[in-house]
Amino acid sequence: MLERSSMADNALTALHDEQYDVPLNLQNLNHSTMVFTKGRTSTPLNGSWNFCVDLLDTGLRQKWYEMQPADPVDRVEPWDYDPYMGETIPVPSNWAMLKEKWYFFEGSAWYTKKLDRISESGRRYLLRVGAAQYDCKVFLNGKFLGNHYGGSTPFYVELTDDLAEETNWLMLCVNNSRTLDRVPMRNTDWFNYGGVYREVALFSLPKAFIRDMFIRLSQDGTAIEVDVAVDSVVDSAVDDPGIHRACLEIPELGIVQEITLEQGKGSCKIAAAPALWSPENPRLYNVIVTAGEDRITDTVGFRSIVRQGVDILLNGEPIWLRGISVHEDDNTLGKVTSDADIRRRLAHAKELGCNFLRLAHYPHHERVAELADELGFLLWQEIPVYWAIDFDNQNTLKDAKNQLIELIKRDRNRASV
Repeated sequence: MLERSSMADNALTALHDEQYDVPLNLQNLNHSTMVFTKGRTSTPLNGSWNFCVDLLDTGLRQKWYEMQPADPVDRVEPWDYDPYMGETIPVPSNWAMLKEKWYFFEGSAWYTKKLDRISESGRRYLLRVGAAQYDCKVFLNGKFLGNHYGGSTPFYVELTDDLAEETNWLMLCVNNSRTLDRVPMRNTDWFNYGGVYREVALFSLPKAFIRDMFIRLSQDGTAIEVDVAVDSVVDSAVDDPGIHRACLEIPELGIVQEITLEQGKGSCKIAAAPALWSPENPRLYNVIVTAGEDRITDTVGFRSIVRQGVDILLNGEPIWLRGISVHEDDNTLGKVTSDADIRRRLAHAKELGCNFLRLAHYPHHERVAELADELGFLLWQEIPVYWAIDFDNQNTLKDAKNQLIELIKRDRNRASV
């Protein structure tokens, strides 16, 4: 039994300590650690992961994440769970849709995946999880790296300093329990799917990389405004001055603009007259930003949208929104979706004469907004601030604010939103 092993300190700690979650609930994976990944190549980590449900949080109490691979015949005592062998499930997926006995399961579940040699000198390695419902704790080679709250927005973890030269073991502990201080709380009108249900990927980045890029039409409609942020590791030992310039290109508009960076951030305003995006004319432009050895791309539409009295003005003209409210819920896959599925739903909306969709009641997959840009839909997006929310609780308010900022940062370059 693992509670009698050194990993659980002692049997009393493993069995009776109800504060076991406190050092593992930093919520340090949040909007401040987000990284712009559009246009980057990545290594997909989807596919088969070792899996185990854990109703009583035995894994956190016994510190399963510290377990090292061992042949069963060499163990002094049997393990309650072996993260390195046994049952597997696909990622992305919702566990409720995989087995009937898991359909109503709410609690923690463990995911483990082996990463082969990936480390390359002079590179930084970033894990991106598209979404995991609701609290996801990340461990690499037995070390806790952080956790993320919120079941529908992506989060990012830098792995660089904790990667081994050869074999690495990545573990995720995902908990979908409904509580009085989460967003949403216990009572909703949609199913509480659990699991890692959006794509997981590993990104290899240069030492200095572009962390963020925000581009939009100026309020007066006469210019394009851009904000760029670079995460730069300055190596004083080799007289590394860091990166002080970025370059913006919009080839269709003939724009090539240098952006001066101070303390890793820079902005510019460029006089331009792009064709304006609308549902009738969803015009998009390719955008390229480079800084040092790094390069990102995006496909962006430019438009203005304001409220004037009871009217909504798109590009200065009143627009009548004709739309429907849609959930992210499939009969066989739950919250897991795909390009084909999203295109099918948007095609149905077109057939109904819609120019607008409300994405209820939580952030949907980011591809919805990207395809809405392409196909010509306006979107109402929201976080699950639904029915009873305990905003007098500062932790709840903090959680809600973080989810909203993550959604804004994820989709703020989308003309449809």
